[in-house]
Amino acid sequence: MTTGVTTERAPYPAAGQPERERLLARLADRARFIRLETVRLAEIPGAGHYTGTFSAAELLASLYYAELRYRPAEPGWPDRDRMVLSKGHAAIGLYPVLADVGFFDAGLLDDYTRLGSAFGDHPDMRKITGIDFSSGSLGHGLSISVGMALAGRVAGRGYRTFCVTGDGELGEGQVWEAAMAAGHYRLGSLVCIVDRNRLSIDGPTEDLMGVEPLADKFASFRWRVQRVDGHDLGALLDAYDALPPPADGPPQVIIADTVKGRGVRRMEGDIGWHVGRLAGADYDDVIAELRRGLQPLGS
Repeated sequence: MTTGVTTERAPYPAAGQPERERLLARLADRARFIRLETVRLAEIPGAGHYTGTFSAAELLASLYYAELRYRPAEPGWPDRDRMVLSKGHAAIGLYPVLADVGFFDAGLLDDYTRLGSAFGDHPDMRKITGIDFSSGSLGHGLSISVGMALAGRVAGRGYRTFCVTGDGELGEGQVWEAAMAAGHYRLGSLVCIVDRNRLSIDGPTEDLMGVEPLADKFASFRWRVQRVDGHDLGALLDAYDALPPPADGPPQVIIADTVKGRGVRRMEGDIGWHVGRLAGADYDDVIAELRRGLQPLGS
């Protein structure tokens, strides 16, 4: 690609077209893969971040299997889209995706979190190919993403910078300093995706530090806002299609309303599974449930 030139992809196939249905089926399969691999990998250390990863499964699947521009054989490609997983505790679901698309051998994950493994509870950009930022210290990701977007502008690059944040970390003042800067500098290449699952490790976000009306807050900082069902893959594709070209203009935020623990009935909306362990028959039952795909939400 020529420096400074952005190759915009064609719009996604329209609803009802066979190509659209095939794409949605592929993305649903990959979201299921993310959940299954999260359960498998968590068994190695004996615990894992299940629910915050499950809420983001469709987000990661739609980004890496549809939206992001990258080259696994050329991980340092300067015109690749950047992706900052600000909620770094969901790395257990990102690692299998990076292996699946070709950044490294999937067999390396068999030693997940073991002594000497590159793959810890949070991602390390110095050790793992395909990771753009070492995240996990919550509240930092959007600031880093603002810097990446500014760097792209200075270098004359046409990439987008995507930042997937949790909603609990929106209580950090640094997030809103970054939001204010992004609006001021008109970083149209910046896309923040908020995993709005409404629960953090300490309880409901609105009890701990209320962030609503979230759309109005971002809009007041001069962001362009979309709000969608974060488990509706078609809605996510439509939101990506609605992004303007990554040029001078308002930064973009997609507020993805999700359910923490989505896909496993016993975990959905249950704060007790932020970090947990499945063993024995419980492990087998959850694997079987996930293999059946997403079921209607319980009450």
